[in-house]
Amino acid sequence: MREIIFDTETTGFDAEGADRIVEIGAIELDGLIPTGKSYHTLIDPERDMPAEAAKVHGHTTESLRGQPKFAEIVDDFLGFIGTEANLVAHNAGFDLGFVNAELVRTGRSKLPRARIVDTLALARTKFPGAKLTLDALCNRFGIDLSKRVKHGALLDAELLADVYVELRGGRQRGMALEVAAPARNAAPVISASARTDWPVRHFSITKAEAERHRSFLTALTKPIWDRFPDAP
Repeated sequence: MREIIFDTETTGFDAEGADRIVEIGAIELDGLIPTGKSYHTLIDPERDMPAEAAKVHGHTTESLRGQPKFAEIVDDFLGFIGTEANLVAHNAGFDLGFVNAELVRTGRSKLPRARIVDTLALARTKFPGAKLTLDALCNRFGIDLSKRVKHGALLDAELLADVYVELRGGRQRGMALEVAAPARNAAPVISASARTDWPVRHFSITKAEAERHRSFLTALTKPIWDRFPDAP
């Protein structure tokens, strides 16, 4: 199943007011495996960058000057996310609110809430009462945070992709074990029963170990083998 992990950086918290998106990063997963496809862009917010926001992500009015405006990247962004893939974000209401506000400004339809998966909500069901920031979840799952000096949309999407996989149960889901087909020109696999060159190995236990084992068996109550007296 195709899913898009995405993150935004903004000028503030008021999506419906004067604040705007300044960066979008997105990672594609298929069956919880990264496909290697990603989307990333900086955006000119067409307004000044507040100092407090710049401290969080490092983007300034000057550094964003000359970057494309949202209207200039909207088709590429919508093309990347497609029309059916789940859209996964942390505290997704924030990111969805900003993306939808930008879409409305460009005359586009809003992304439906039904497509959204909120990793914060998933984490709350698994770890009620715990600290559930992206950093905290990365630390919980042993995900490397050394590159995260400041918030960045693409890096945060990459980290969130790892967190999301863990929240969904990790890469190996369920108990089914799949055996991959052998690679072309690979050496043949020889089963243990077909080999005749295994070295002979002898194992023995000491008298004290044998006595401890007998004592252990004697102490057992209702051992399961008593139910099958005729078993070999």
